[in-house]
Amino acid sequence: MSVMVTVEFPLQPGKLDEFVGMLGEALYDTRAYDGNEGVETFVEHGDTSVLLIEKWQTAEHHKAYHQWRIDTGLGELIGPFVSGPPIVRYFDSDIA
Repeated sequence: MSVMVTVEFPLQPGKLDEFVGMLGEALYDTRAYDGNEGVETFVEHGDTSVLLIEKWQTAEHHKAYHQWRIDTGLGELIGPFVSGPPIVRYFDSDIA
């Protein structure tokens, strides 16, 4: 069963364009990571946050990916752009 994961990045004022540019490059690795089935990017009206909607084979695939991002320094890379920690949520997509 696939899992939908949302990751919301609350942004500092005026940082949207730089963040989206940096994020676009990082998403190449996300899409190539084992278990990833797709990623879409959305910008909140008012440019206050970016939302990723990701589809993964399992929550464990995403958790491994998330740990890899932590280990490779993504937190330090996004630090200057965000106003708080990313908000990660997991949703089952095949409940019927």
